[in-house]
Amino acid sequence: MDRKSFIRFATVIFAMALVMAGCKAAGDNTKPVAGTMEEPVPSDRMPDRVQQALTKAMKYHCHDLLNDSVNEICVSSIDEVDQTSTEGYGINVTKASQSTTFPNIRHTRAPQARYNARTGDLWLTSPAMEGTGVRVEWLHQIRFGDNDLAYVKTAVNPYGVQQELLQRLGYSIEGETISLYDGNKLLATVTNSVKDMGGFDDGQPLWIGEQLYYDVSSGDPKVIFTPGVKYTTGLVLIYEDMPELSAPVTVDENGLFTIHEITVVSK
Repeated sequence: MDRKSFIRFATVIFAMALVMAGCKAAGDNTKPVAGTMEEPVPSDRMPDRVQQALTKAMKYHCHDLLNDSVNEICVSSIDEVDQTSTEGYGINVTKASQSTTFPNIRHTRAPQARYNARTGDLWLTSPAMEGTGVRVEWLHQIRFGDNDLAYVKTAVNPYGVQQELLQRLGYSIEGETISLYDGNKLLATVTNSVKDMGGFDDGQPLWIGEQLYYDVSSGDPKVIFTPGVKYTTGLVLIYEDMPELSAPVTVDENGLFTIHEITVVSK
């Protein structure tokens, strides 16, 4: 090997060593984030009073969530049955002339529906938990039988998604700087601007699970989530400086989901 080749070889080896050392350092310094959900979210159930009214109803009062004329698919939320409020329960799915009702799927907080003609999947989101600073959703994979009757093939529980993300997400804090990692990959670095909450919690300052929802607008679902910061003062998580993160989600024929590459949506 001549001198120039040796120098080039040595430079490449040195650069690779720096990269490997950087990855190791990131992994060594990171700590795992925590999850706010302690157990799987229970399935929803339409109240008995509404269910009884639904079975006797002469007319549904609905509004469309999806009207896909090309594929002859319509998804609607059922707001009232005759004169009875559904209390936020009930989804109606129509393909061609066949209609299917899902009474136990909720439709508060503007769920999304989108049909993917390539895969035959109708993706529907619905709220699992909601409140001030809280937005957590189910992801429903709906398919159609030979007679065009719709059925829920898979309902992805948000707890399972949280647990999967907990296996990947880590953080490090230096002064007021928070760095977020997916394994050894740096996702984002932010500077804390909250000065009146007593500083970061000593035990566990970074959490996920209160904001975990979906974007199905492309026909291929993406999970959207934002880590929250816990401070020594106050009982709520603060999201002011934290980035919104996103990752594509696929669901296989056995109902098992995979979360793919995590990227930053916004800061």
